[in-house]
Amino acid sequence: QVQLNESGGGLVQPGGSLKLSCTASGGTFDAWAMGWFRQAPGKERQFVASIAWNDGTTYYADDLKGRFTISKNNAENTGYLQMTTLKPEDTATYICARGAGLIPTLFEYDSYGQGTQVTVSS
Repeated sequence: QVQLNESGGGLVQPGGSLKLSCTASGGTFDAWAMGWFRQAPGKERQFVASIAWNDGTTYYADDLKGRFTISKNNAENTGYLQMTTLKPEDTATYICARGAGLIPTLFEYDSYGQGTQVTVSS
């Protein structure tokens, strides 16, 4: 059973940047997609971005495209989410997961991590 561990969250001022990491253990992302999701208190989990591990194809939520960039390091079995121009509404727990394909409405995502908290506040 693959386990996913997120890191890199924290407190950042509006307009700032953060880079999150997601490392797999007990399994790999090979032949899978890795996705980032976020969940704010009282709200449903929201898709952020995904990346196909074999060829690096990416897919983003429309309203986050341009500010967030997903990437990967195959050798380290780690995926990343670079977030820029952060806004208070980006405050949430960011969670990574392994999926059967890029688009979460079409493919199942499982093996969710525990998440890392991102707080955007002055």
